[in-house]
Amino acid sequence: MLVYFLILVVGLVAGTVSGVIGTGSSIMLLPVLVFSFGPQEAVPIMGIAAVMANIAKVAAWRREIDWRAFAAYSATGIPAAALGARTLLVLPPRIVDIALGMFFIVMLPLRRWLKSKNIRLRLRHLAAIGGVIGFLTGIVVSTGPLSVPAFTFYGLVKGGFLATEAASSLAVFASKVATFRELGALPADAIVKGVITGAALMSGSFAGKVVVLRMSPNFFQLLLDGLLMLSGGSLLVAAI
Repeated sequence: MLVYFLILVVGLVAGTVSGVIGTGSSIMLLPVLVFSFGPQEAVPIMGIAAVMANIAKVAAWRREIDWRAFAAYSATGIPAAALGARTLLVLPPRIVDIALGMFFIVMLPLRRWLKSKNIRLRLRHLAAIGGVIGFLTGIVVSTGPLSVPAFTFYGLVKGGFLATEAASSLAVFASKVATFRELGALPADAIVKGVITGAALMSGSFAGKVVVLRMSPNFFQLLLDGLLMLSGGSLLVAAI
């Protein structure tokens, strides 16, 4: 019961953060799920929770979705996520832990480098990026630090960004969860755990809309960097 209470508390906070900045829920929750259930079970659980969280964000911002950007990103992201999920299931658990931790930490300089280039993306760029990020999402749970700049460099901001990123992530994560289910990696108890985690994230996602216009860009950057460093370090410690 203590484990589930911790997941609910962290999930509520993580859902609120994700509802404000567009990412962060998986980064905050993944270490808790890994410590509680192991890395290979944590990934499908987080996949179910991410689907539920993105449903909440889409519901909150549904009128501001850029459907062209969504279609371009999802067309390649959906099949790539299924391929990534299949790849994940054949990797040793310790390798998964190390890969997740290193991925989060590497995102710190990479995200800042992408921002410094002031790149403006077009639909064809989103399609190419969707394939890459989709495959990575199938393996490493969350690629929000990459999808966030992808959609902002396309020109989306505030509600339009949150809505379109959430809709695209929903499609990618749904593909990933369906692949896990097809391959027998989603037993009934994992589904229950995912739904419990997702319920907390959904509640936080709606709460995040209240403060989305009050957060400064600088605080957003610091918050995301802190989440990446903390979660990446935690997973590396677990692997070691």
